[in-house]
Amino acid sequence: MSTPKFALVGAGVIGRHHGLVMSQLAGRLELVAVADVEKGRAEQLAAERGGRPYGSLAEALAAEDVDVVVVCTPTGRHGEVAIEALDAGKHVIVEKPAEITVERTDEIIAARQRAGTLVTVISQHRFDPSTEATLAAIARGELGRVTSGIASIDWWRTQDYYDSGDWRGTWELDGGGALMNQGVHTVDLLIAALGRPVEVFAYTGTLAHERIEVEDVAAGVVRFESGALGVLHATTSAYPGLSARLQVHGDRGSAVIDDDQLVLLGDSREAAGAVPTAGSNPGTLSDAHRLQYLNFLAALDGTGEIRVDLETNRRSIAVITGAYESARTGRPVRLS
Repeated sequence: MSTPKFALVGAGVIGRHHGLVMSQLAGRLELVAVADVEKGRAEQLAAERGGRPYGSLAEALAAEDVDVVVVCTPTGRHGEVAIEALDAGKHVIVEKPAEITVERTDEIIAARQRAGTLVTVISQHRFDPSTEATLAAIARGELGRVTSGIASIDWWRTQDYYDSGDWRGTWELDGGGALMNQGVHTVDLLIAALGRPVEVFAYTGTLAHERIEVEDVAAGVVRFESGALGVLHATTSAYPGLSARLQVHGDRGSAVIDDDQLVLLGDSREAAGAVPTAGSNPGTLSDAHRLQYLNFLAALDGTGEIRVDLETNRRSIAVITGAYESARTGRPVRLS
């Protein structure tokens, strides 16, 4: 394929970040369109990163030759935009999570199967050197039998954060709170390390914020097919804001990743210190996104395979929505 042409849908905070990544990869791709329901935002981002501004994906597809559509709308709008792109025969990159329910994720999967095109869901922390070192150690058996894991996201979000957009903190468009919006990446890494989840039990609460429908704290337990157990903890109520942390424990060693830094691997902190890491500075997030874009471009030109597909992300969505169902019913939820 010649230089692929990209259309970006959603010019908000995460859309601007994708625009930055596309600028960094200007020799490998071309941004030809930016679409947003608030056309002024599309105009501003297009002026900064290239392409023409449009008020909708339909307008962009009618006017431009597009190969790939990047979906950066609020989560509850991911499916409709992704399916529109797939039905038009386009490849798709979707920001995390793919959708707010398993059923709506399955609709995107069905559309991708009809289209026969490529879809990746952003899960950039799978490309962090710390994650790759941990998963490689597990695959080599260096941790022995993996027995348990902990995914903990101890963050703080102000009331102003939730008040800054009418979609934030809503079930319809955010799909959930601390676990779905902030915690999905760490949940994804827990699944990458421990395997297929089969059951979840959880509690949730809204304890430190007003005017939101979703949780600002969640705690739960996940049982995996292997027999391993995982602990979930996600909050946006941990003032002043701490870290996102993954712990993986086996009967021969453990791994700990704290804010992308590998602080323990096997039975030696020294071994972990020898592994380069992505870093926790938000300004470096583009590096991780860029690596996932490079993986997608390799799949596009036939020199690689998609590492994070819809089915992979579906597992994380199943755990999170299962946790919400468990919190509502007070019962464990089996996962499909």
